[in-house]
Amino acid sequence: MQNVISLSLPFFGLIFLGFAAGKIKKIPESGLSWMNFFVVYMALPALFFRLLSGTPIEELANLSYIAATTFTTYIVFAVSFCIGVVATRGSIAESTILGIAGAYSNVGYMGPGLTLAVLGEEATVPTALILSFDNALMFILAPMMMAVAGAENETLVGTVKNILWRIFTHPFILATIAGVLAAAFELQQPAAFATLLKYLSNAAAPCALFAMGVSIAIRPIGRIPLELPIVLGVKLIAHPLLIFLLLTWIGGIDPVWIATAVLMACLPPATNVFVLAQHYGTYVQRASSFVLIGTVVSIVTVTAFIWAITTGVLPTGFSEVISGG
Repeated sequence: MQNVISLSLPFFGLIFLGFAAGKIKKIPESGLSWMNFFVVYMALPALFFRLLSGTPIEELANLSYIAATTFTTYIVFAVSFCIGVVATRGSIAESTILGIAGAYSNVGYMGPGLTLAVLGEEATVPTALILSFDNALMFILAPMMMAVAGAENETLVGTVKNILWRIFTHPFILATIAGVLAAAFELQQPAAFATLLKYLSNAAAPCALFAMGVSIAIRPIGRIPLELPIVLGVKLIAHPLLIFLLLTWIGGIDPVWIATAVLMACLPPATNVFVLAQHYGTYVQRASSFVLIGTVVSIVTVTAFIWAITTGVLPTGFSEVISGG
C-alpha cells in the first residue's frame, strides 16, 4: 500500500497545489490561458511525438485494441446518455452533456501523468492511442447529438466540416500522427531537436496537473443534480471494469496495455465537459459539479485501481510483469 500511496500522492498532490494556488491567489481564468496553451500545444504533443517516434511501427497498428477501447467509451456514453434522458425528462442536449460526463475521461491532462508514473514508458503507445481516438469520438458525438437537439446551428455539411476540422487540427492527434509517421519512416532526429523535445516532455505532466487544479479552483461548484452519483459511478467504476472485461475476453493483449486502458478509463470527467456545456449553453453549472466532485472522488477510486492493478487483485497481468522483472 505504501507503494500505491507513493504513486498516487504526487499525482494528486500536483492537482491539489494547483487548486490551492487558484483559491489563494484567485487566479482569473484568462490568467491560465498561457499555461493551457503550453500544455496542450507544446508539452503534451512533444511527449507523444518523442515516445511514439521511437516505437516500432507494428506496435502502433493494434486495431483490435483501438476498436475495443473506443467501443467501450461509446457504450459508456450511450448508458450515461440514457440515464440523462430519464433524469432530464427527454432533453437531448442535457443528456448529451451527461453522456460526455460519463464517458469522457480526463485523458489529456491526467492520463499521461498517471499511466507513465504507474506503468512506465511502455504505457506511452496505448495512452496516445486511447487519447487520440477517445478525443476523436467525442469530437464526433458532441456536435452530432447537439445538431439532433437543435443546439448546433449548422447545416449537415457544416457539422461534418466542423467535426473533421476539430479532429485533424487537435494538437494531440497531430502529434500522434506525426509520431507514427516518424516511426514508420524511421526518421532520425537531430540531437538538439531531441533535447528540446525531452525538455518539453518532462514539463508535460507536472504543468498539466497543476493547470487542471487551478481550472477546478476558479470554476464555482454548481447545483448538484440527483443523477450525479449514478453517472459518476458509471464513469469511475463501471467504465474501467467494462474495458478490463472486454480486453481480457479478446485475449492476447499486452498486460501493460490492459492496465493502461483501465487507468485511462477510471479517470474523472474531463474539464472539457464544462467547456462543452458552456459552448452549447446547457447544463453548465451541473457540468461544473461533475468535474469538481468527480475529481475529488477519483482520489479514492483511482488509488483503488492503482492498488488493484499493481497487486494483481484486478488480474491485468501487470503485477506478474513487475514480479517477473
